[in-house]
Amino acid sequence: MKLYQDVAYDTGKLITKRYSTSFSIGTRLLGKDIRQAIYAIYGYVRVADEIVDTFHTHDQATLLHHFIRDTEWALQHGISTNPVIQGFQEVVHRYKIDKEYVDAFLSSMEMDLNPQSYDRTKFEAYIYGSAEVVGLMCLRVFCEGDDALFRHLLAPAQALGAAFQKVNFLRDMQDDYHRLGRIYFPKADFSNFDTCTKREIEAEIEADFRHALSGIRQLPTSSRLGVYVAYKYYRALFEKIRTKEPKQLLSGRVRIPNSEKMLYLASGYLRYQMNWL
Repeated sequence: MKLYQDVAYDTGKLITKRYSTSFSIGTRLLGKDIRQAIYAIYGYVRVADEIVDTFHTHDQATLLHHFIRDTEWALQHGISTNPVIQGFQEVVHRYKIDKEYVDAFLSSMEMDLNPQSYDRTKFEAYIYGSAEVVGLMCLRVFCEGDDALFRHLLAPAQALGAAFQKVNFLRDMQDDYHRLGRIYFPKADFSNFDTCTKREIEAEIEADFRHALSGIRQLPTSSRLGVYVAYKYYRALFEKIRTKEPKQLLSGRVRIPNSEKMLYLASGYLRYQMNWL
């Protein structure tokens, strides 16, 4: 079983490295004892997200429902023949991650099966399930059983997840709207997306980032640097998005080259070492 569990963790690590350079960099800066668990969480949520976002030549609803069913079975029995689910269920049990977080995440994935526009209620439910609970799962790992610290940092962790997801929405607006038929932001008219609407969205994200940073500063040393570097990367991406005209977001994806990501890694490490967070 140890060999199989190691393979399960390695699978999560491989998925993280192949799908997200920025998240992979941040995870490598975490303490060795918690790194595997974060890889497992990312690998699991990445596969679920890929089912609803990219598996268009297959029956996505059936694939997702099988994935959900296999997750439920694994969480109940403590084993899965799917290495991605195996790694995730082991982390859920070891760190006592609330099953409600898993259910909320999978519910948001189901929301992505059909093109739709979101009102404020649905938007907040989607953000909670697709991003905030992922932050809370990671926070459970970061706190390593310290329930008081978890409760204290719960709201900032949700804010960080929300900020990351909203930045992703702006970055991926072209693909979400033109290819997937999704309009996540409430009341946004992407056929006439204007500066006023964009600034309202950016103000909301800015508030999330400010709240999140207060929590990052209080994380245990084993996770503070890794999370801060991920925060620095997303802040930089957000600032780059701010410089774009609304129509530019609907015609192309904003990216940060890997060379720039290395600069954010270096500056993040320096600020961490100097206690300038």
